[in-house]
Amino acid sequence: MDRKALAAAFPATMPVLAGYLSIGIAFGLMLQRIGFNFIWAFFMSVFIYAGSCQYMAVGLLASSATLATVALMTFLINFRHLVYGLSMLEKFRGMGARKLYMVFSLTDETYALLSAVRVPVGVNAKNFYFAIALLDQCYWIIGAVIGAVAGALIPLDITGIDFAMTALFLVIAVDQWKACQKHLPAILGAAAAVLFLVLVGAEQFLLPSLAVIVLVLVLTRTFLDEHPEEQAGGQEEREA
Repeated sequence: MDRKALAAAFPATMPVLAGYLSIGIAFGLMLQRIGFNFIWAFFMSVFIYAGSCQYMAVGLLASSATLATVALMTFLINFRHLVYGLSMLEKFRGMGARKLYMVFSLTDETYALLSAVRVPVGVNAKNFYFAIALLDQCYWIIGAVIGAVAGALIPLDITGIDFAMTALFLVIAVDQWKACQKHLPAILGAAAAVLFLVLVGAEQFLLPSLAVIVLVLVLTRTFLDEHPEEQAGGQEEREA
């Protein structure tokens, strides 16, 4: 691990540290409540590492859902990662074997950070991105284990605690809105979500709205590309 990149990435991940410890603890508490101890929390966070899916998994495990149900729900919830992947193609180019981990670790919050963060001068860009992804997962694992251990030792009322994930996503989204100059992609995404929410209802709107977002972003990618001066800055980052 590049220590220089790790030291530079840590301050950039502080918002995720605060958020992931909180929602990780919430996940651990929920998992412990249905009878799965900290060992399950640890391995789920290492090998699954998908916040919203892990929250969903608590309910599915509690209801003894079938494998087909789990597979379908996972696909629907994570379909949005198609959008994430399209915009990360350039950042992940040339990362070798680490690219597989970067794809695996691309959570909502890590994606938001990688989209908006600027690589510090003198720091290798690829090592910096890798350090961000690795730190974020470590925060989540630590939070999940703390929550599961605390849930076993301390009786707590966890009613409403599952809203922590939604709250963190909103905070990251607002921060990214402030950091980015172009707001059109966010506006298009919000418009598509509202449109299909009205047309097909809350139970069915996710998949069609995400499909339309992917299509629109692909068709308008040239228009939405960075300005020449921003591209030059990106080239300098890659050469760092």
